[in-house]
Amino acid sequence: MVNRRQTRNQIRGPHSALTDFLASNNISAAQIREDYRRRLEEAEHQGASEEPSEPAENDEAEQSLDESSEQRKNRKRKEAANLAKIKQSKEFARRKARRIGEPDDDDNRIAREIIYQRSRPMPGQLENCETCSKRFTVTPYSKTGPNGGLLCTKCSRSLEDDGKKPKAKKRGPRTGRRQNQSNLLDGIAQQGALSLAEMCTKKVADNINDIEEFGDLPSPLLHRLSQILSKRRALTSRTLNLFLRPDLDSINIYDSAKLETNDFQKIFAFMPTLTNVNLRFAGQLKNTVIEYLLGRDLRLKYLQLDAANLVSDSHWRRLFEKLGPQLEALKLSNLDFSLDDETVEVLCRNCTELRRLKLKQCWKVGHISLQALSSLTSLEHLSLDLVQETSNDSLIKVVSTVGPRLHTLSLEGFPNADNCLLETIHDKCRSLSKLRLSGNVVCTDEGFAKLFTGWPNPPLEYVDFSSTRDVENSNLDGSRDAIGLASEGLIALMDHSGSAIQKLNISSCRHVSRAAFEEIFSDGKVYPNMKELDVSFHTVMDDYLISRILQCCPVIKKLVAFACFNVRDVRIPVGVAMIGGLKAQDTIVTEGRS
Repeated sequence: MVNRRQTRNQIRGPHSALTDFLASNNISAAQIREDYRRRLEEAEHQGASEEPSEPAENDEAEQSLDESSEQRKNRKRKEAANLAKIKQSKEFARRKARRIGEPDDDDNRIAREIIYQRSRPMPGQLENCETCSKRFTVTPYSKTGPNGGLLCTKCSRSLEDDGKKPKAKKRGPRTGRRQNQSNLLDGIAQQGALSLAEMCTKKVADNINDIEEFGDLPSPLLHRLSQILSKRRALTSRTLNLFLRPDLDSINIYDSAKLETNDFQKIFAFMPTLTNVNLRFAGQLKNTVIEYLLGRDLRLKYLQLDAANLVSDSHWRRLFEKLGPQLEALKLSNLDFSLDDETVEVLCRNCTELRRLKLKQCWKVGHISLQALSSLTSLEHLSLDLVQETSNDSLIKVVSTVGPRLHTLSLEGFPNADNCLLETIHDKCRSLSKLRLSGNVVCTDEGFAKLFTGWPNPPLEYVDFSSTRDVENSNLDGSRDAIGLASEGLIALMDHSGSAIQKLNISSCRHVSRAAFEEIFSDGKVYPNMKELDVSFHTVMDDYLISRILQCCPVIKKLVAFACFNVRDVRIPVGVAMIGGLKAQDTIVTEGRS
């Protein structure tokens, strides 16, 4: 440590004028010595090859040779000393270790390489390119040419290009596996090129930041653009302006998370003829926006707001009092701060012309709200997904009152509803095309079978009985009486609605037996309108049953089989989106279908 500190703190004297002059003119003393030594060697070889001509010349040559010999001895002695010194350095040891296995006399060559590199021009000095002789500034990255000289930047690139492999041919754009799986989850099993309209729409979405206006694009294309941009989370204050046109009567924004409060006001300011408003993830929609909306005197008929938790109950009531008589459809979801029972009562008193009502994950909606809904006798579509626990009597009263006019009935978040609800649906609902009862743990298979036996309702088109099963962890096999939709209920359902059903979700209905599936999808059974089927978490499902489903459902487009671990090598027809299964990844043409 002492020696190192002394070396670091050494004071070096000033350079001489000659040293400064040589450095300023890019003259290296080491290079001069090397050039001088090379000239001496060349002169020596030339002198040895030429024959003596005259005595005087011979005398001069001998004198010159004597001088050269003396100088050569001094040079070799100095060179040997330098080589010996280099061989004691750490740099020599490192290079020697890298070249293990080479001849022993290679030590001198390694030492000479080190000497030569130390004599190279320093970065910042000027040097002539070995190839083109052009003067250039040396950098730490200057490359060495074939003969040991330095190369300029241009010649270095040429040397690199000569050593590169030929470039592979560019392939056309291909859809990655991630995009394919995303399309499958959306129920898309696209074969071949997309439609021209879809390709143009996606190209517009890809370059959305370079577009100044959409012009007079029709509403369906604007709707599709909104879906694509929302999925990409690209709807901002700037891109929102592209959708604001005073001649349009509807706006659909599926991801408003990046919009500010002023953006929502801008929607109602620039679109005075709005009748249809759909704003999802509207976290910044506040009371001021509701006040501005009420002051615009809009003729809204369809209103869907999601996650508008900054709107207070008082402003919800003002909204229902002002716009309630003209509203025909109202959908509110993910409200955990407002919309209590009193607000729902105001809704029911003023929104007397409602034909469609959806309340999903509204935390404050409870027993009193459910009783108030029974006064909406004009409802044709009712969808409820509640968080608070409610009584069965209130739910049965709602179904009894509004059931005769209902076309769709969706009930989620009613785990304790019993068979009395199924009996009420059987007796009161005669016009349903869609029925959902999911997440229930009380209704039995016998109740479902009675619902579809002798039911005068037309065949259903959309059915969702997912997760209707016993969830008692202490009894893995379930109770003796099957809870939820089981074998008898599923057979009765398909006998009643099999001819018209388009979408069926029976995932996690644990008591459906293999024999029931084999009977439903046996030879000769055909379900001509079945397009989507979800049989996830049915452990009896295997390759054979999947193949029977594909045979009995000729127009099926989407088949979901999550956690069906016996589905391994099933053959999937072209155009069918198969989700789940261990190896069911590729689409294969079977039975001549395409």
